[in-house]
Amino acid sequence: MTTNPPNRIPTIKAVMTPFPWKVRLDDSLSHATAVMRERNIRHLPVTDGDELVGIITERDIGLVENAVRDRRGRASLRVRDACAIDAYVVDLSAPLDRVLAEMAEHHIGSVLVVKRGKLAGIFTSSDACHHFSRFLAQVSESGGDDAA
Repeated sequence: MTTNPPNRIPTIKAVMTPFPWKVRLDDSLSHATAVMRERNIRHLPVTDGDELVGIITERDIGLVENAVRDRRGRASLRVRDACAIDAYVVDLSAPLDRVLAEMAEHHIGSVLVVKRGKLAGIFTSSDACHHFSRFLAQVSESGGDDAA
């Protein structure tokens, strides 16, 4: 009789988006907005030189732009004026279940993934939904109706 190996929890590496688009701390907010629109994304890692320093979201940009009344003031806004420096950062080998639990518990919309301290990928709540829907499709195909 053969026994199946225990189910292993995948790491964040298995589900992250590798080599994400990013912006620099001193880029304009209009540049960050343009990158988000062109790429149909809502989160961008922020770097200062080679160093990962935070993340900026579509929501962050909107909040800062709404606070500035005149057009000239908005044109002078930089990524540094709106980005979150306290981003959730995990190593490539972080177990997916722990990352998801942390995201859910603290209402975190995205995770920056690093390898030896350097940006390697990003994982968002949209990515989580996408991968979970694929998982449910596999469960459904295998005849399992107790998953949901």
